[in-house]
Amino acid sequence: MPVPWFLLSLALGRSPAVLPLERLVGPQNTARCSPGLSCHLWDGDLLCLPGNIVSPSGPVLVPTHLQTELMLRCHQETDCDLCVRVAVHLAVHGHWQEPKDEEQFGRAGDSELEEARNASLQAQVVLSFNSYTTARCVLLEVKVPAAFVQPGQSVGSVVFDCFEAALGAEVQIWSYTQPMYQKELNFTQQLPDCKGHEVRDSIQSCWALPWLNVSADGDDVYLVLDVSKEQHFGLSLYWNQTGPQNITLNHTDLVPCLCIQVWPLEPDSTRTSICPFRKDARAHRNLWRAAQLQLLPPRGWRLDAPCSLPAEATLCWQALGGGPCQPLVPPMTRENVTVNKALEFPLLEGHPNLCVQVSSWEKLQLQECLWSDSLGPLKDDMLLVETRGPQDNRSLCALEPSGCTPLLSRTTTMAAHLGEHLLQDLQSGQCLQLWNDDLGALWACPMNKYTHQRWALVWLACLLFAAVLFLLLLLKKGHVKGWLRLLKEDVHVGAAARGRAALLLYSADDEGFECLVGALASALCQLPLRVAVDLWSRRELSAHGPLAWFHAQRRQTLQEGGVVILLFSPGAVALCHEWLQDRASALGAHSAHDAFAASLNCVLPDFLQGRAPGRYVGAYFDSLLRPDAVPALFRAVPVLALPSQLPDFLRALQGPGIPHPGRLGDRAEQVSQALQPVLDSCLRPPGTPETGCEMGPEKGDRT
Repeated sequence: MPVPWFLLSLALGRSPAVLPLERLVGPQNTARCSPGLSCHLWDGDLLCLPGNIVSPSGPVLVPTHLQTELMLRCHQETDCDLCVRVAVHLAVHGHWQEPKDEEQFGRAGDSELEEARNASLQAQVVLSFNSYTTARCVLLEVKVPAAFVQPGQSVGSVVFDCFEAALGAEVQIWSYTQPMYQKELNFTQQLPDCKGHEVRDSIQSCWALPWLNVSADGDDVYLVLDVSKEQHFGLSLYWNQTGPQNITLNHTDLVPCLCIQVWPLEPDSTRTSICPFRKDARAHRNLWRAAQLQLLPPRGWRLDAPCSLPAEATLCWQALGGGPCQPLVPPMTRENVTVNKALEFPLLEGHPNLCVQVSSWEKLQLQECLWSDSLGPLKDDMLLVETRGPQDNRSLCALEPSGCTPLLSRTTTMAAHLGEHLLQDLQSGQCLQLWNDDLGALWACPMNKYTHQRWALVWLACLLFAAVLFLLLLLKKGHVKGWLRLLKEDVHVGAAARGRAALLLYSADDEGFECLVGALASALCQLPLRVAVDLWSRRELSAHGPLAWFHAQRRQTLQEGGVVILLFSPGAVALCHEWLQDRASALGAHSAHDAFAASLNCVLPDFLQGRAPGRYVGAYFDSLLRPDAVPALFRAVPVLALPSQLPDFLRALQGPGIPHPGRLGDRAEQVSQALQPVLDSCLRPPGTPETGCEMGPEKGDRT
């Protein structure tokens, strides 16, 4: 997993939660065996000479498995070194061979075989231990009783204590017998340094190491070293100071190969190294940002980067008209990138349109066309790609944005249209050869003369079209004026047809008032206005809740330059007063579909903070509410009576660009005719038959 960016803790202090390692006191080495076996350690080390593998004449002991364990060898109570215990597991290899000539040996051979089978097995086991500071070889003699000797069976193990090694070293261990009956066993292990929990609290030299912490704060990454005032320490950046220090690096300086080494400035002190950003994605991005691709005239290039990069480079062709640079693979091949080393492509000639692309894991990272600085600006040349196959088969195609187009093809591209001319230019020597080998060749052919001819025809066609259009305008002057006038009206009508967004908020006092609200919303949709009301969004209210629905509708309406309509009723006025007195009790016991109650948390703060003008319009039905019943807080915006002030209400809703006054009056009359039957139904005494009321344009839930 990548190293966490925001906090990487490398504290080298003591950790009481880690169990201590086993301690060996004294400098002497020892060996011990499994129960039933006997073993002896030869004094001193010997020279390791494995020799050749020989075939055994009977059962022999061979090592089958190596096992290691970290320990501490202590010369004094507080003077310990890291030590590696090695256990060699042994097994019986081979079997007893019967005498070849039973008649010759007779009973004497049988007695000798029986005597050998009852004898114990003995083996000399060699252990070899190597690291960059230590090379040792010890000899162990092991004896196995006859009762344990079963071909192919494990007999136990022999344990050696122990090989001393340096912290953080990589050690290699071999084991074989003398003589060798099979290939030696080998084992490689990376020993922990002072960061390892198993040795941190046990090796005294680790206690003197500075406490190191790497953390990020905004754009800066801090390396915090905590040491005593008297202790001197070194850092891999040749930092040499006394006491606690904070070293600040900009986050863009962190790359995967940035490592930190810290040590106390004492003789033979232990050094701790860490590369915390090796797998960090942000460090890899910094590496590519720091990498620079330099093109060295006439055909060389170099990638400068602070770390090595797994990348490939190839040439590409940049056309004069823009567009992506097209890689020239094939016929050319990709080359592996070696950073900070000058390289060259096998080109015969340089060209300003040739660029270098550097990719990593199939992703383009860098591209430069700096050869144009020395070879001039991009040229209007066509690149011809010659591909050579077996038996001298050759094919030519022209590199275009759509791909490599074969010459003399029937496609509609410019290269196909000029195919014969390009072949003639190639044969007459007008094209420059850029690259040539057994796979193919690259040619750059000038296109200036063909481009000039093409543009001349285009300009001629444009002039002809302008002349014809001017003549038609002169002949149809009157018709043109009428057409422009109609076009202008259509533009205005189209803008009005889109309609302004409006969010209608009301308090659901009763079923009759909801019918009245539905009739008003349906009438406003015919103006046209794009009206949003909770009556038509019951499913959304049930799924997300009234507060979430109101926030979404309010944000969309105001972003589109719309308006929020507050339709006051006795219930709405009472709810506003409750909210101003005690907000919690006002919102506690209302329907899950009551968007008006949910909206007060946002609507009233807009009025209290002066953000309501231009965003809100108030309205009330003059037959259901007195004008002075509307709270004074809402008088900061127009509050209009319906249907008596319908023209002013519609003018406030439609905003700028209102239609002709006569047309506005007609629309007000349409809305009034739609509202009056439902308003009369709401005012009819109880027991009187009611007419149906529409809930929306489709008479239902418009979710």
